Amino acid sequence: MTSIDNGEAAAEPTAGTRGQSSPDPRNAPGGATQAGATEVSAEARAVTEAALFEAFGGVRGMVETTVPGLVFVAIYTVNRNITSSAIAALALSVLMGVARVAQKDTLKHAFSGVFGVAFGAVFAMMSGNAKNFYLPGMLYTFGLSLAYIISAMVRWPLLGLILGPIFKENLSWRKRNPGRLRAYTKASWAWGLILLGKSAILFPLYWWGNATQLGWVKVALGIPPFLLSVYLTWIFLVKAPPPIDVIAEMEAAEKAEKEQAEQGRAGDSARTGNGNAG
Repeated sequence: MTSIDNGEAAAEPTAGTRGQSSPDPRNAPGGATQAGATEVSAEARAVTEAALFEAFGGVRGMVETTVPGLVFVAIYTVNRNITSSAIAALALSVLMGVARVAQKDTLKHAFSGVFGVAFGAVFAMMSGNAKNFYLPGMLYTFGLSLAYIISAMVRWPLLGLILGPIFKENLSWRKRNPGRLRAYTKASWAWGLILLGKSAILFPLYWWGNATQLGWVKVALGIPPFLLSVYLTWIFLVKAPPPIDVIAEMEAAEKAEKEQAEQGRAGDSARTGNGNAG
């Protein structure tokens, strides 16, 4: 019998099995456990994705941090005028911030980019050096890279401090969930090293390159390192144990205390009633 024949024979039910439905894998030993694990994994992925989008602003946040710098370098490349380039970038940043406010978005996402662009624009116009438009952001990136690395070294990973409240676990990962501590530590190392590598490329251009070179390279290095950092964070956290919802624990404890107090009052009332009856 050929291999094709074997395949057909395997597909064709025997006389003893014709008419019988195939067994449900969920009813097999371990099937329910596997299905439950799959559901938990999918839920963990969804929760992690939502938390990362909330913390870092999602796709819109990436655009808002990149486009003003792109506008500045594009206009400056054409007319070599620092003032018009800076004002155009700042006006666009303010417009995007106002749009977020109009849509009732968080103030953090609405104005964090505006302040950075405003600082860079004022610094560039006052110094007369177009490269200084990018210097505040470069210094922030370098300082943030050191913060991530140092926090990971002392086992107080910065990413855990950022994402803990969003996951409603606060600092429970620090003592009660060692798997999450390891994940946050790895993710903080990833962020720190990636941002440090970005700084290692940009600062030599600031010192020895011209404004257009620095501007275009900074725009090119805006989104890819960010996406890589977020992706690695997602990988580490999805594989980690689920967060401990300390908010739910506190609410459950308060509810239990109220129930005990009510039971105590009911018991006192019953004893008082029995005493009066006696």
